[in-house]
Amino acid sequence: MDKKKSVRDWPRHLIQTAWAALTNSHVSGFVTGKIYTGKLKNLCVPGLNCYSCPGATGACPIGSLQAVIGSWNFKFAYYVIGFLIFVGAILGRLVCGFLCPFGLIQDLLHKIPFFKKIRTFRGDKLLRKLKYVIFLVFVILLPLFLTDLMGQGAPYFCKLICPAGTLEGGLPLVLLNKAMRGAIGWLYIWKNTILIATIVLSILIYRPFCKYICPLGAFYSIFNKVSLFRYRIDGDKCVHCGKCAKVCQMNVDPVKTPNSPECIRCGRCRQACPKDAISCGFKK
Repeated sequence: MDKKKSVRDWPRHLIQTAWAALTNSHVSGFVTGKIYTGKLKNLCVPGLNCYSCPGATGACPIGSLQAVIGSWNFKFAYYVIGFLIFVGAILGRLVCGFLCPFGLIQDLLHKIPFFKKIRTFRGDKLLRKLKYVIFLVFVILLPLFLTDLMGQGAPYFCKLICPAGTLEGGLPLVLLNKAMRGAIGWLYIWKNTILIATIVLSILIYRPFCKYICPLGAFYSIFNKVSLFRYRIDGDKCVHCGKCAKVCQMNVDPVKTPNSPECIRCGRCRQACPKDAISCGFKK
């Protein structure tokens, strides 16, 4: 007889919340409106967490990568790239599922029950390729080739697109600093438009930013099939009931592609499997 198994998100949300609190523990910044500039800011955090957030105690790896690409500071560039490869090779997109504050925000927004949810739509699979284009163009190519007189590139993804930066950094800093309110222009309005669209879409579609936009998720996804942490299907136990695919909010079929680049390793499929055919961990 199949086991009746419920899918619970709250244990994962507790881990996400604890990690978000730890990486944004500069509480006084939310009062003073000043960004933490201590030594910890030289360290990258695994998930997408804006450097300019008043509470942030670490640096966003995507923001750091843009800042050093094409720069004379090659040592720091190697550190950032090495950090991303190291995390990706060990965890893959587990970071997206458990250690990304903006992922948590999207998770909670999607739980708002006021609208009919959109699971998929025509062009969904093609649109998911956009995050790779964004990573290549806005994180790598533009900062590398579109530089100022000093040869320094700008963080174009953070500057032109990133809704996480607007929510975590832009809005709090403008609200807490009167001087910054006078500098509001078209770019700030544009970024807030993207943020509002992301919030609305997050209520309707599960993690639209992660699926279609996030360059960090795009980078980590490359390592999903080779990372030390991975999912495994026991073919002898699996009865192909389809329950794992049904509960996957990233629209992945774990039986066909247990380590799909789109899998954020949230564990919902494992919880839903009536035969305990899905396992995960660092085992070979």
